[in-house]
Amino acid sequence: MLLRQLEPRTARTTAEAIKFALWPLAVMTVLNRVFIKAVNGFITDDFAPVYKASKAFLNGQPVYTANFDSVDPHYLYPPSGTLMIAPLAIIDPEKSRWCFILLNAIAILIAWYLLLKLFKFTLSSIAAPVLLFAMFISETVTNTLIFTNVNGCILLAELLFIHLLLSRRDLWAGAVLGLSIAVKPTLAPLILIAAARGQWRVFYTAIGVPVALTAIAWPLSKDASKFFTHTVRYLAESRDYFNSAVVGNAAYYGLPEWMTWGVRIVFGIMVAISLWLLYRYYREDELFFITTSSGVLMTAWFLLSSLGQMYYSMMMFPLLMSVVLRNSVMRNWPAWLAVFGFMSYDKWLSDRWQGIGRNLEYLRITFGWGLLLIVIFCVLGDRYLAARRDGRLQFGIDPTWVDSAPEAPDEQGRTPLSPRLDPETAAPDGTERGEIRAEPPAGVVK
Repeated sequence: MLLRQLEPRTARTTAEAIKFALWPLAVMTVLNRVFIKAVNGFITDDFAPVYKASKAFLNGQPVYTANFDSVDPHYLYPPSGTLMIAPLAIIDPEKSRWCFILLNAIAILIAWYLLLKLFKFTLSSIAAPVLLFAMFISETVTNTLIFTNVNGCILLAELLFIHLLLSRRDLWAGAVLGLSIAVKPTLAPLILIAAARGQWRVFYTAIGVPVALTAIAWPLSKDASKFFTHTVRYLAESRDYFNSAVVGNAAYYGLPEWMTWGVRIVFGIMVAISLWLLYRYYREDELFFITTSSGVLMTAWFLLSSLGQMYYSMMMFPLLMSVVLRNSVMRNWPAWLAVFGFMSYDKWLSDRWQGIGRNLEYLRITFGWGLLLIVIFCVLGDRYLAARRDGRLQFGIDPTWVDSAPEAPDEQGRTPLSPRLDPETAAPDGTERGEIRAEPPAGVVK
């Protein structure tokens, strides 16, 4: 009897088998990333300059003293961000770093839950362990924790913003976005989604919060003005190291300026067309519109601005999760080849083929972001041209097969029989249970 009580439950369905297999893998991966890899750290340490600046701020000393001639991580947060992160320096550096790792890990876990909830999945669904494992095995989460930066909290802000935007809680959505912008402007382009949806009150708090925090921090900082005269100038420049944006790799490989601008302009045009098609034909499909538009904006921001680093790709999780939607632009293999480029933790440096390996490692992020933008542009463009050719633009540009495509598996891992039928009440012949099926007139062959 005792052994029977200790015997682990055996899966009775394929869905249960997948969940039983993936939950241990996901949980152990989380523990490894948080308590082993992150605590061990790496030669790249994003936390050290943050702690140093926080300590200087609390002690009334100059904060913006970085020497930008070195390739070491620099302190780049504005005065408002300095005010928010200053409590980190209250305790000693090692324990403070551990707390910051734990804070980001918790933020990522909350973001994981909110991402599941966004797409109507629960913790008992197959999606829960799949998504958790995929997130923590990725380069973006792994190096965010190892390097110990604030991107986990920025991801949480993005998911909170999307949820609040969908629920029309505009002032709160703007406040969350404003808090993230006060630390770093990664999510700033997302305010365009609020503008496209006519949610103008988002702007009040999205702009007001960082302005208010800056006003509070300014008299408390010894050298707040140097952020604008010293740091912003550096941020506006493109560096040729640790920079996967187009300008970064172009500078590293010595490409002519006309070619660099040509690539940026071409991608900019594709992004503009993609966003127009999304606005024109999908803004009423709220979840698809927000998750896809946010992905396009974030990818373009990383690829076309002056600085793009691989672990920024964390902000694209909502776009990647949109694959469960029937009309998702992510339901093709080139999109996931692109995802491999900027999400995989694999290293492509080769001892045998050093030149090829170095190029693959340095360029895969840039190519991945670029390929994803190309895929989205092509998918939306093809849908538009097909709809115009068939004369159905007034009904939208979704392909005709989308209505009959299967939904994502439900919480029990089952695929609904039809988008118009409830799998709990559907009869084997395709009608609803209890529905009277009309019989053909006598003499008519069924």
